[in-house]
Amino acid sequence: MKYATKRAALVGALMVSVSACSAHAAANKVVIGDIDDMSGLYADVIGAGGVEAAKMAIEDFGGSVLGNKIELLTADHQNKPDIGAQKFREWSDRDGVTMILGGSNTGVSIAMSSIAKEKHVPFIAIGAAGASLTGKDCTPYTVHYAYDTTALGNGTAKTMLKQGGKSWFFLTADYAFGTQLQEAAANVVTAGGGKVVGAVRVPLSTSDFSSYLLQAQSSGAQVLGLANAGADFTNSLKAANEFGIAKTMKPAALLAFISDIHSLGLKTAQGLYLTTGWYWDLNDKTRAFSKRYFEKTKREPTMNQAAYYSATLAYLNAVKAAGTTDSDKVMTELRKAKIDDMFTSNGHIRADGLMEHDMYIMQVKTPEESKAPWDYYKLVQTMSGEEAFGPVSASACPLVKKM
Repeated sequence: MKYATKRAALVGALMVSVSACSAHAAANKVVIGDIDDMSGLYADVIGAGGVEAAKMAIEDFGGSVLGNKIELLTADHQNKPDIGAQKFREWSDRDGVTMILGGSNTGVSIAMSSIAKEKHVPFIAIGAAGASLTGKDCTPYTVHYAYDTTALGNGTAKTMLKQGGKSWFFLTADYAFGTQLQEAAANVVTAGGGKVVGAVRVPLSTSDFSSYLLQAQSSGAQVLGLANAGADFTNSLKAANEFGIAKTMKPAALLAFISDIHSLGLKTAQGLYLTTGWYWDLNDKTRAFSKRYFEKTKREPTMNQAAYYSATLAYLNAVKAAGTTDSDKVMTELRKAKIDDMFTSNGHIRADGLMEHDMYIMQVKTPEESKAPWDYYKLVQTMSGEEAFGPVSASACPLVKKM
């Protein structure tokens, strides 16, 4: 009886211990959500390719963390802020999501950022360019990866000014992204002694750019500032070439991706200046990652798809370092970490949530300069993170303590 009692007590203690461990593991379950444009005009920018990049990061990390298999959820926000916000809230309430990757569309990402603040869930915005995400719309749980409208303006607009492009007309996507991109570029233009002679707002997924381009042509401006992205960028540039407008005005690619250049072809895109946070052929690390990615997708990764990989690994490393999925502790680890990987060698997350890192001004090669498929860019200039994004002291984010 005495032996049986001791044995029962030991078994009971073991069961309590196992139960406690199981509860701890369940409490630290890692669920990553990806809410992106999977079917619309930005689908090539991240889309299915971004999902593949996140899966690669999870696989490279080992597939599990804190004793749990890492889960990945995906959804199409259809470029509608209410859908993005609803899906974020649903995953938080029902599925225990611990981090959200938010893909292309500034308006959607602003809506999702507010849910991140409400639910205390880390939100890493990639593809949404609007600098307000780490400005007036910042939250303690929002991180802005890859690039923003400030960096794009400081890169492409400054370069065009140096090339003699003093007068500008903007063809602008009619929502938060386009507004912020035009404003950032216009500020650079006017500060550099140039002038903005006009602008026109264009709805998303426009099929006919002729009337807008005729307004640009009649303005007499030297530069056609394309403050749009994805399929709208490629279609507007194709139309500008077809109408002969690109011969009288110099197009400025304020946000372009390698997927866009691939779609356009070098004959159409040659000579364009653009600003990017990453390029597949930049160095040995970028080439090694891109080789693996290409084997899976048969395409070179865009800047944003590479950023999906980097951001997923950064989050998982922060969870491991924190020893928990507790959002505040994970955010503390993210802000402490130096991001040194295939995306950047000197990245860090500032108090306003911006992941500051080097940015690159590229020029699209001519067909004669290109030596192989996807050999599209030549490096013009490297900008330091502060040069590109501006100092954190100038941030409009209320979380930044002003000295």
